[in-house]
Amino acid sequence: MDAEVTIFDKIISGQIKANIVYQDDLCLAFHDVNPQAPVHILLIPKQRNGLTQLSKAQEHNKEVLGHLLFTVTKIVELVDELKKGFRVVINDGENGGQSVWHLHLHIIGGEQLTWPPGSSGSSKK
Repeated sequence: MDAEVTIFDKIISGQIKANIVYQDDLCLAFHDVNPQAPVHILLIPKQRNGLTQLSKAQEHNKEVLGHLLFTVTKIVELVDELKKGFRVVINDGENGGQSVWHLHLHIIGGEQLTWPPGSSGSSKK
């Protein structure tokens, strides 16, 4: 059984409006309401099927996981600002920065991105 209803479930059902970029039978992509770059799109599976986070993936999730990554290429074709480059991020778990317990990919771009991303908050010794 999946976790409680998330904001993404409400977007999929139409209870909450979103600026949709792309959708098909398996997934939905929309602009993040709190963008971290000029272009910040979230890509989610329409059915969680236990995919609250990537580390929970099982054998039966392989098809949708591959579909999500392939769909990124379709989104790049639709969004000109991503054609010069982009980053795909999956936050997993509390320490990974995950805030919604429904697997989602962040497609980020529209500017020169730096490396390394994020911060560990601790010094390396």
